[in-house]
Amino acid sequence: MFLGLRTAIYQVTDLQAATQWYTTVLGKPPYFENPYYVGFEVGGYELGLQALEPAAEPVENVIAYWGVEDIEQTLAHLLEHGATTCHDIQDVGEGILVASVRDPFDNVFGVIYNPHFKVVEPNPA
Repeated sequence: MFLGLRTAIYQVTDLQAATQWYTTVLGKPPYFENPYYVGFEVGGYELGLQALEPAAEPVENVIAYWGVEDIEQTLAHLLEHGATTCHDIQDVGEGILVASVRDPFDNVFGVIYNPHFKVVEPNPA
């Protein structure tokens, strides 16, 4: 029934600034842009930026963790580009490391190093 993570959407009040920041942090431009939504392809998944009306309150009940090969280097990269630490690197068992930051737009951005997780490519039909 469930096919796995496809999209994590972060709400932002300044879509242009958020698009620029994520372009810099991810090292590539979005593959999709319109006035209310921008999509980045990240390792086969989508990071979406959704324009939030200035008077609206962002929703803070979900955190998406993005897989990384080197959590220390990734965390340093995010902090160098203006993110702030939410949770420093933590070993959650069996060699799995997690951390999270707040981007400049107040979204929580999680990173995870999981040596046990392997992307399974679907069989071509």
